[in-house]
Amino acid sequence: MSKCVLGISAYYHDSAAALVRDGVIVAAAQEERFSRVRHDSAFPKHAVGYCLDAAGISLDSVDAVAYYEDSRVKFGRVLASFADGGPAGLSAFTRMLPDWMRWKRDVLDRVEQELLSLRRGRVRAFHTTQHHRSHAASAFFPSPYRSAAVLCIDGVGEWHTTSLWHGRDRALELCDSISYPHSLGLLYSAFTSYCGFKVDSGEYKLMGLAPYGQPVFAAKIRDHLVHLKPDGSYELNLEYFEFLRGEQMIGEAFERLFGVPRRNGESRIEQVHCDLAASVQAVTEEAVLGLAKAAIERTGERELCLAGGVALNCVANGVLSRSGLFKSLWIQPAAGDAGGALGAALDALVPECGRPHLAVPGSDGMQGALLGPSFSDAQIEQFLRSHGYPYEHCGEQELYDTAAAELAEGKVIGWFQDRMEFGPRALGARSIIGDARDTAMQRTMNLKIKFRESFRPFAPAVLAEDAAAYFDIRQSSPYMLLVGPVRESIRVPRPEGQMAPEGLGAINEVRSTLPAITHVDYSARVQTLTEDTHPAFTRLLRSFKAKTGCPVLVNTSFNVRGEPIVCTPEEAYACFMRTGIDVLVLGRFVLRRDGQPAFTEETDWREAIPLD
Repeated sequence: MSKCVLGISAYYHDSAAALVRDGVIVAAAQEERFSRVRHDSAFPKHAVGYCLDAAGISLDSVDAVAYYEDSRVKFGRVLASFADGGPAGLSAFTRMLPDWMRWKRDVLDRVEQELLSLRRGRVRAFHTTQHHRSHAASAFFPSPYRSAAVLCIDGVGEWHTTSLWHGRDRALELCDSISYPHSLGLLYSAFTSYCGFKVDSGEYKLMGLAPYGQPVFAAKIRDHLVHLKPDGSYELNLEYFEFLRGEQMIGEAFERLFGVPRRNGESRIEQVHCDLAASVQAVTEEAVLGLAKAAIERTGERELCLAGGVALNCVANGVLSRSGLFKSLWIQPAAGDAGGALGAALDALVPECGRPHLAVPGSDGMQGALLGPSFSDAQIEQFLRSHGYPYEHCGEQELYDTAAAELAEGKVIGWFQDRMEFGPRALGARSIIGDARDTAMQRTMNLKIKFRESFRPFAPAVLAEDAAAYFDIRQSSPYMLLVGPVRESIRVPRPEGQMAPEGLGAINEVRSTLPAITHVDYSARVQTLTEDTHPAFTRLLRSFKAKTGCPVLVNTSFNVRGEPIVCTPEEAYACFMRTGIDVLVLGRFVLRRDGQPAFTEETDWREAIPLD
């Protein structure tokens, strides 16, 4: 008899739902894509509804709901944390305690009530999976490996901040862990806050800023903030952190250590902020390498799976991949808390139902992470006709050739195809794309389309068979989670005697024949494409290569700064008209900006979408 489990993560950040049937992932999505609230922490009612609709079932047909962490264990950690924080944390404690007493410590009761309110049936049973086990299950069970080491690194779950597991077939064994308050994720978030970015949101900005600096503070971080031990473990010096008291990440001691005040968000970024970012990035990479070596010693495995928020640090992933420690890595594309919903569901089902994707050697179970809603051409055409939006309908190959021609002319395209991606990366289903050879493309996309900071890099999407000719990556990277150097063969040499610009002054320097995707340190966050997992995007890239000889495009998420990635045709059209995107491709329909009617909205979208 078929078995079906609904996984849920909720109430902290990046709430999500995932449905798994007989070991196969049917659907998965973050709540933010439906609610339009970035990193939405609310109960994922829309995501749950979508998953049920995708499976064609009601809650009556769900064997169990699996929640991604144990709230009672987490409550114990919260109490202990405030006890350790002393009187300084009393204000935060008194604010947080009522919610914990009312419902958070017995969160499954709240989850059951939320599900009942959907009026879609009643769930038979509820399971709880601990936070790091959910991460580990999300990393190993969909991976292409029959056995592997599994490393989970994040801010904190119940108690664990880092955990090492041994995955074998249908089983996961915890080998070792590091517990709160010692946390590599919280160390990185402390610098995120110090440099003026939002915690649990701006860490990727810090990573993007790091190449503009030098790791001049790395020794100070090692000497004063974190002790990296020979066995791969680490320990924070808590004198410099404030998170135990629940109010903020850092305080005056942290600022005195580095001699500069905390940067206020949106204020000018100085060279010292670049150097701070470079320094904590270097220490993070060192710590990850130490943990990876420990994983080999403890498990004997030469394949590694990664999850947890720190697994989204694609620069550290690239360093780890090029280290040669492992034959290959597999990183859960929804590595953060959203992926916990999927991990909880898999953990409940895989021991009984197995891992069907392993029947195809080398394949993973994520289906290219295309696990969200899709819209048929009939639905898209109905939307366009009902609003009177002019469009051109294309045959399949005609669509790819038309889009490739527009891209070759320097146009920016909003590309909307297939099922929406699960996880933070746009992988060619909800993407904004452009010509990577265009020297103005990075600036155009950052300032006129994404409305975001000019220092932030863009990622290349490349045909898998051509990736090695352009990038130094040692394996496939279908989920855009590995950074590697661009090859020397495509780098642009600096004229003899010309000094390299320093820091943020290097933003506009042309560094390769693919300037739009080459970061200041000659690196790129690479996505490799095959028709097996991303057929439409791969075929577009083949058409672009046939026309231009170049198998690389810029690929960034289809949204503006602070907005979740678009989900529906309506949202895609609104983003198209609010920005400098030239062409919108919805399924097989092509819309050009100069042919559209005037677009007006009752409110200013800039006021409705808070900056990230």
